[in-house]
Amino acid sequence: MKGSAPLNWRRFPERYNLHGSYCENCGTAFFPGRAICPNCRRKGKLIEQDMPRTGRIISFTKVHVAPSGFRHETPYHLAIIELENKARVLSQIVDSEDKAIKIGAKVKKAFRRMGQADKYGTITYAFKFRVVD
Repeated sequence: MKGSAPLNWRRFPERYNLHGSYCENCGTAFFPGRAICPNCRRKGKLIEQDMPRTGRIISFTKVHVAPSGFRHETPYHLAIIELENKARVLSQIVDSEDKAIKIGAKVKKAFRRMGQADKYGTITYAFKFRVVD
């Protein structure tokens, strides 16, 4: 199912549009979206919401030994990004100099190729982030 088109399209809202949820009761944003607010439980009222396209790096690492399927990309950076609405996202950092990738750096969503099942398989795309000035 690695290159399955139906699987990719089912994940379209979060993978392509940074689609998450927001609890109107406590004001907390979640990515990926949730069915139940972990803070409010049954009292929470979750609505679907598009996440902001910008945020800041709060933690990062440089990956030198990648899992299968990503070995051709090494070394690469992974970061935990806090979006403007305080939701946190794990993402690869692309198109950025090593010295620019640091805690507190401002980042913006970029749409990049994620992978391909095989030579003739479905190409999947997803969000990644890049450092902006």
